[in-house]
Amino acid sequence: MSWSLKFDHCVWLNNFNIFVGWAMTCGLITFVFIYSKLSCKLSCKKQEWKKMVFSEKQHGWDTTKDYTLQILTGRWFMVFSSFMIMSVSGASYMFGLYSREMKSVLGYDQSTLTLLSFYKDLGSCIGILSGLLNEITPPWVVLTIGGVLNFFGYFMIWLAVARKISKPQIWNMCLYTFIGANSHCSTNTGVVVTSVRNFPGSRGIVIGLLSGYLGLSGAIITQLYYAFYGNDSKSLILLMAWLPTAVTFVFTPVIKHHKRVEQPNDSKAFYNFLYMTLILAGYLMIMIIVQKCFNFTKSEYYVTSILMLLLLILPLVVVIVEEQRIWKNKKEHINGEDSSPKPLNITTNMPQTHQARRESTQNEKQVSFWGNILFPPHRGEDHTIFQAILSLDMMTLFVSTICGLGGTLTVVNNLSQIGLSLGYPSHSITTFVSLMAIWIYLGKVAQGVISEFIITKLKLPRPLILTSILTLSCFGHLLIAFNVPNGLYVASIIIGFCFGANLPVLFSIISELFGLKYYSTLYNVGLIASPIGSYLLSVMVAGHLYDKEAIKQMAALGLKRKPGEELNCNGSQCYKLAFIIITAVSLFGALVSLTLVIRTREFYKGDIYKKFKEEAKTVENELVVTQNKVGPASNDG
Repeated sequence: MSWSLKFDHCVWLNNFNIFVGWAMTCGLITFVFIYSKLSCKLSCKKQEWKKMVFSEKQHGWDTTKDYTLQILTGRWFMVFSSFMIMSVSGASYMFGLYSREMKSVLGYDQSTLTLLSFYKDLGSCIGILSGLLNEITPPWVVLTIGGVLNFFGYFMIWLAVARKISKPQIWNMCLYTFIGANSHCSTNTGVVVTSVRNFPGSRGIVIGLLSGYLGLSGAIITQLYYAFYGNDSKSLILLMAWLPTAVTFVFTPVIKHHKRVEQPNDSKAFYNFLYMTLILAGYLMIMIIVQKCFNFTKSEYYVTSILMLLLLILPLVVVIVEEQRIWKNKKEHINGEDSSPKPLNITTNMPQTHQARRESTQNEKQVSFWGNILFPPHRGEDHTIFQAILSLDMMTLFVSTICGLGGTLTVVNNLSQIGLSLGYPSHSITTFVSLMAIWIYLGKVAQGVISEFIITKLKLPRPLILTSILTLSCFGHLLIAFNVPNGLYVASIIIGFCFGANLPVLFSIISELFGLKYYSTLYNVGLIASPIGSYLLSVMVAGHLYDKEAIKQMAALGLKRKPGEELNCNGSQCYKLAFIIITAVSLFGALVSLTLVIRTREFYKGDIYKKFKEEAKTVENELVVTQNKVGPASNDG
């Protein structure tokens, strides 16, 4: 294996070596800790599994088949399948990597490129139809639609950039970009909403993990792109077309609703998932840095991609451990019933359950879909769609999210152009665009852990996290506005973290304040804030001021722009005024979200998950009753 060190490509590390060293050290410590922990646990579980499955030789094969079927149809394998779908569903985050190819091949100026970016954001956030469809159909319907839309949208973009077809009109490219990005609304709705409904008591970390895999998907797809296609940048778009569609079709049959029988150790299992994603994120970060310092051959990219895929499927270990625990509990329950049958005492509990259901059904009939719009129920209860949309809480969330996401999306979508304007080397720009996926991931998973801690332990409102995110993003915007030396490195970390954390916090707050009955639709209603913010701040502010300054620079040199010619701006003035405006807007959004913190402080002081714990207990009792009824009949036979 021959590697040649590219010293000129590592100059930027001189200003970044402290952070990289810290990150690699933490990653190594985390890996050793988790590996030792899981090794000890798995050694014990392996012995228990062997003893359980092969204790009776005559039933060994049947037991193994039943156990395998339980894994494949269980809710934990559904969680793993959700991770796999989300890990390749972040093509919209990679716009900064392939936008330069579109700009050079198709001859677009920055305003046109920003317009395409807006339609990308619009497509990735207009998912109300998929939400409404998911209310009345099983999850596989919206997942299938998402896979088809993804392939069509990005395949058409690839045909245009690869010049396989004649140059499309701008509105055609906007449509293709919209369709490709809109596919993720369907896949995200099918995956996230189903997972939250299956684990309502752990929704914060569930949304954080799923969003985290979505944030890592850009780095995952990039690694596979280098292994499959080398350095052919046009082929990246082709990979974005077929890979997410293929993975979605493979795992779609597993994504389904399960009864809410939550176990006390569910949160522990999700934290084990979190540790494994941290290992994957650390590996990807190290690979991105190393690959910028060394020349890798295609075979070496194969090796790194295989190692990445092994880390990607590592959560299967947790799935097997959790399903083995469920299997063992079932066996103990059946054996206990056979050895010492107990009389059933269910006559007093079941009528209450049926009566409660009848009362709930009568209440639903009394309150129509359109009724009581201006008189919503208490926070935490199931709101109708219009009750939620017209509530002051939703409007406050909407305004603050527009302010926050509009600014962070401006950086994420234009990071390459910002770096070029501020005079950063092209290789450094490519590196921190690639690392953006890591910072987005950290924001998504960190908010899940931190917000769950503050609402369960400290009893503080979750909107306080949203306020903190918007305030923190102001520092990143100011670093860009005033072109602080090497400030873009720090700004990319801050903005990536804040962008990653913003939407998962929004989704969690919506589910807590307005209930889960119409969560599929309300989830996508909240997403609409993203394209609005992107259009106002990225297109109308940043894109317009950039082109205005670029034309001013050309006029100062006595040049005139030709039709179809790229429009480039150099210097700190290109984005200075834009990001000063964005900082002010983000600060305003933080103040707006602070009003929601004050309004919901009493709600979050209580047990917001009490309702779901009671429902899970009711379902568990009904399952026990069913097993007790079936058990004697089978024994008599």
